[in-house]
Order: sequence, then structure tokens, then C-alpha cells
Amino acid sequence: MSVSIFDSFLTTPEMIAVFDDTAVVQAMFRFEETLARAQAAEGVIPESAARAIASVCNAQLYDIPALVHASRRAGSLAIPLVKELTKTVALFNQESATYVHWGSTSQDVIDSGMVLVTRDALQLLDQGLQTLIESLLTLAEQHLATPILARTLMQPAQVTSFGFKLAGWAAPLVRARLQLRETAQRALQLQLGGAVGTLAVMGAKGAAVAERMADDLGLAMAEAAWHTQRDEWVRLGLEVAVLTGSLGKIATDLSLLAQGEIAELAEPSGNGRGGSSAMPHKRNPVSAMIALAAATRTPQSAAALLASMGQQHERGLGNWQAELAAWPGLFLSAHGALSALAEAMAGLHVDSARMLRNIDALQGLVFAEAVSIYLAGAIGRPQAHSLMEQLTQQAVADGGQLADVVADAVATDPRLGDKVELQALKTLFDPAAATAPAEALARRQLQILRARMNALQPPSMLA
Repeated sequence: MSVSIFDSFLTTPEMIAVFDDTAVVQAMFRFEETLARAQAAEGVIPESAARAIASVCNAQLYDIPALVHASRRAGSLAIPLVKELTKTVALFNQESATYVHWGSTSQDVIDSGMVLVTRDALQLLDQGLQTLIESLLTLAEQHLATPILARTLMQPAQVTSFGFKLAGWAAPLVRARLQLRETAQRALQLQLGGAVGTLAVMGAKGAAVAERMADDLGLAMAEAAWHTQRDEWVRLGLEVAVLTGSLGKIATDLSLLAQGEIAELAEPSGNGRGGSSAMPHKRNPVSAMIALAAATRTPQSAAALLASMGQQHERGLGNWQAELAAWPGLFLSAHGALSALAEAMAGLHVDSARMLRNIDALQGLVFAEAVSIYLAGAIGRPQAHSLMEQLTQQAVADGGQLADVVADAVATDPRLGDKVELQALKTLFDPAAATAPAEALARRQLQILRARMNALQPPSMLA
């Protein structure tokens, strides 16, 4: 397939190559070769015909742009492909040419070809996930005790652990890797049904031919032709979409934390990466940008798959074709986002000192809840909550530290003086102490994620 300049900017050469016109056509020729060999093994066609057909199932022998051009008039890429394959076989053996594509149909060759290239695409995603997840888990282990502001509704909330935040980025990716493998086992099926899905031309030999083909191609054996039953196939595409959404979440957080006013994270720089044509000081988060672009356009492709499921009778008119056109875009976007974020995480700059300064700049207000809970032990929760509302307002108005305001209140309030330990109160304003609960949770979560990743080590279930 050809992609625009702007498409190629948002994906990778490796994924473009998977869905390249030559790659797709070669996958279709592989189907035809495997069909002929399986039919010969079952006595459906002569062995000599199978050899003749297999000998010319090489995309390099054909004018692929001409095939693509002819497909528009024919209504299917398979029609001119089979026609040219038949003509080529006939150059060597006229009788063998009569057995080309025997008992099959256009959707069989196109769907099976797409399954084969999609398996390659999934392998790229699996490898990309391995790389990115490993970087995230390693960073998380390094920053288990690094305090960072947690933010809710775009506002400072409490102090958490940066390692906990990184574990939260990694967890959906580990789940995505597992779900993609499991869904692929069901969705990567041979498509073979003949004209209306009944394999009528091959008669009693049809099932045996299909079994041989599935085994040779390394695909699952479908219970029946899935020409217009697209549920498992679409579910696979939607899992890719969900993965891209999870990558978009990481990119969103990364872009926000890299803003100059926050400056807690920065993507790697150098060699022109993230520069500006006008402003020399800029350090743009280009990896986050690519992943955000992927996440922005993916829902439209996912919606196209869902909209295409209502296919008519035994062969879809327009909707199957729309699905085919939307399919590669999901993988192009996902792999572009994966590769971009993997590059960012491999050289991510973590400014833990800036994280602390951003916490300190909030006058201790992010510790108000913890202090309120502590004071509730002395005066009850409603009274403690009301008191802390007053004290936080005072700290904001005076521009002072909440810790000092609370200490003054404890010294002057007879309800608190003999019930509050000042050292314990001081500890509640310590970012390191506030990080401890998140650190403990992250440590346990990382052990679980590591175990799941170890269980998913190669050999991949996709091959």
C-alpha cells in the first residue's frame, strides 16, 4: 500500500512494509499455492497442476500496479490476480491452468491474505510492546520512592510515587499484549468457503483441504467460512484500537509533565529532535505528539470496522471493502505510537528535584487531607474537616506554609494541644513519607507485571 507523506510521518517503515502492495499480493499468492498443494494431496486436482501453479505464485513475476488498477474495475483485487495467475500457468501448461483457484472465491484469497500479513503486523506490535513495557518497568523500579504530584481534574491532588505512575502506564500495555495474543489465536483463521461458504465444488474433500491449508499456513482452522461473520476479526482490530488508546494516555501524561511550567519530564533531545523552526529554545515532545496523533485518528478506523459488520447475506457489498480499507490504518497508527514512545522512554529525562520543587510550591496544601484525618482522631472528622478548610484558606491568603499554620493552630487550640504530637504532625508534611503507600502498591504491582511479562516471553503464540 502507498501512504501519504503525513501517514509515513506517524508510523514506521516496518509496518508500512507489512501492508505494502507487494506483501499483500504475495500473501494472496501464498494462499493460491497452498490451496493447490492441499487439493493435490487430497486428490482434488492433479499433482502436476499443483506444481505448475505453485511455481509461478511469486508476486515479483507480476505487474502489481496493473493488478491494483484492474481491481477497481473488477470490484476485487482477487479477480485480476487469479486471471493473471491463470494466464501465467497456461504459458507452461494449458491443462494445469484450468485448476487455478479451484473451488475457491475472491473473498477466500483476500481474507486469508490479510490474515497472513496481519500476523506479521501483530508480531511487530508484540515486539514493540515488549520493548516499551520493559523500559517502563525499569523506570518504575528506579523511581519507586520518587515523590511526584498526583493531579486530578488537572489540579494538584496529593503526593504519589512516580514509580506508581509508571506502573499505571505499563499495566494496560501488559494487558494489551496478553489480549492481542489471545484474540489472535481465534481471529487468525483460514478463510475458505468457496462461492457461498459451503465448499460445494470440493464436495466431501473440502474439510480435509481446509485442514491441510490451515496447518501449512500456521492458521487456526475455522469452524465454517466467516465471509460475513466478522466478529472475531473485528474484535482483533478493536484490541489494536484499545492498545492505541492506552498509548494515547501515556502520551497525554508525558506531554503535560513535559510542559515548561511543569518540567518534571523531558523527552530525549539532540540531532534536531524536537526542535523548532523559529524558536531555538524549544524542546518539543515529538514522541508524545506522534502517539497523540495516533490515538486521535484511531477511533474513526475502529468505528469503520464496527459499521462494516452488518454485511449482507453471504457476501458484503461495500461494507467488506470498507473494512479492508480501514484495517491497515489501525496497525500503522499503533506501531507508530509504540515506536515513538519506546524511543522517548529509552532516553527519558526525569527531573526528581523539579518534582519536589513543584510539591513545595503548593505551600503544603496537598497534605491537607492527611492532616485532616489525623486531627479527626482528636476532635472528630466533621470538626477536623471544617478546621482544615479554615486553615488552608488562611495559608493561601497569607502565602505561608500550611504546616506552620497548622502548628500555630495546635498551639492555640485547647482541643488539640494535649492530643496532637507535633513530630507526627510534621511527618504528615514530608513528601517522602507521603510517597510510601504508593511505593508499596507499586512494588507489588511491578512484581505482578514482571511475572505476566515473563509468561509472555517468546516463542510468540502468533507464529
